[in-house]
Amino acid sequence: MRTTFAICFAASLTIAGVLAPAHAESLWAASGCGAEPSAPSLDVSTVDHYNASVDKVASYEKAARAYNGCVSKEATHQQTAISTEAKAKMDHIQEGSSTVQKRIAGNFTKFNTQLKAAGAKLGKPK
Repeated sequence: MRTTFAICFAASLTIAGVLAPAHAESLWAASGCGAEPSAPSLDVSTVDHYNASVDKVASYEKAARAYNGCVSKEATHQQTAISTEAKAKMDHIQEGSSTVQKRIAGNFTKFNTQLKAAGAKLGKPK
């Protein structure tokens, strides 16, 4: 009964979004790039409409390329910042882990040396 309740409770939290990761809520958007240009609809039924459509596509292409460049630049900037922060955190963890490992290895070396010296002094076999 308790297990069933726990499973149902966890499922309800997941559905409610409490346990869902924040990135699943919405897609990332480049806040500094304005709105994405809308793709035009084309009308190629006549020569005049075709020519107008070509102009719309050219205008859209220019705006879309500029927008895409801005999005790419902002994404790279944010990803680099995240990577730099993550690396600093990982380096901190690695430093702490290495310090513990070195300290313990040093203790073992010291104990080994002391025990060998004491054994030799006391006539104990090696």
